[in-house]
Amino acid sequence: MEEKAESLLADAMRLGVSDIHLLPYEDHYELFFRVSTGLSKVSEYTIEKGERLISYFKFLSNMNVGERRKPQSGAVRYRLNGKKIELRLSTIANFRYQESLVIRMLYANPGSEPGLHAFFPAQESELLELLDHKSGLVLFSGPTGSGKTTTIYHLLRRKYADEPLQIITMEDPVEIEEPLFLQAEVNEAAGITYDLLIRQCLRHHPDILVIGEIRDEETAKMVVRSALTGHLVIATIHAKESFGVLERLRELAISSEQMKQTLLAVVSQRLIAKYCPLCSGKCTIHCSHYQVNEKSAAIYEILAGKELQNHLRDKEDGKRFVSLNDKLRKAYACGYITEKHYLENLV
Repeated sequence: MEEKAESLLADAMRLGVSDIHLLPYEDHYELFFRVSTGLSKVSEYTIEKGERLISYFKFLSNMNVGERRKPQSGAVRYRLNGKKIELRLSTIANFRYQESLVIRMLYANPGSEPGLHAFFPAQESELLELLDHKSGLVLFSGPTGSGKTTTIYHLLRRKYADEPLQIITMEDPVEIEEPLFLQAEVNEAAGITYDLLIRQCLRHHPDILVIGEIRDEETAKMVVRSALTGHLVIATIHAKESFGVLERLRELAISSEQMKQTLLAVVSQRLIAKYCPLCSGKCTIHCSHYQVNEKSAAIYEILAGKELQNHLRDKEDGKRFVSLNDKLRKAYACGYITEKHYLENLV
């Protein structure tokens, strides 16, 4: 099992997989890798072999191997081919008391995460310009696995790699190790929450704060307060698109006036597989025509500047906002993405 587990993780790392799924069926297990194109089936195991593999990973991550009914979670740092990788594991049983296992792959080595690849390079320049501000709030939204954290880290590296700034990040968990930043990790079991970390980090007088996720009213209020007190704050929040982010902030008791005072930009992004002409758009995770970190690219909807302020003030300026759907349509028309991925990502 040790050799099988190591081989499995090595394959996943080589292919740039974000998650490994081991799912039970009535008489067998199926193994899937999650990449930018979605879940891709890799192999099948017998019930016995699937259970043994799950038990081995539970043992590695200090979970209760004998408990199969209750959901469990665990973590382990793994060294493979000289590289460190963080594994976050979660198990849950079905009605037959067969366990499923999901392993999140967090590439711990600096530089092992792919950089930013945008379908439209001008959008990267637009995002970098947002970081010229010394204070204010920039929010990123998008589904899980859409590359929000990768985008934020890439932009900060590009902009401030040679400047002696104090950049503090707060995440749950830390997904990318970066020696240029002071990285703190949320641990709710120990009482270390986002709002507590933000309060403490403000005493360090940071130039830039990165908040892993705005989840509740208290965190939202602390984020806004940080932006009002002269810090550049970058955070992620869950919403379908940019205007949805504004509604989500209102749900979290952030007033329109507070948004007018703090918000610099709202960015909604999608990470989409590139159309591969050599595979006629039917690439699998084993396609070798692109490098691992070039098989997908990001599309951004950027609500900023006058467009953002006019929307917050319910004003019309006669200009049509370029939405995420517009960018998707353009990418499809240019042949960058397939019709399937175009339709799947429409908002």
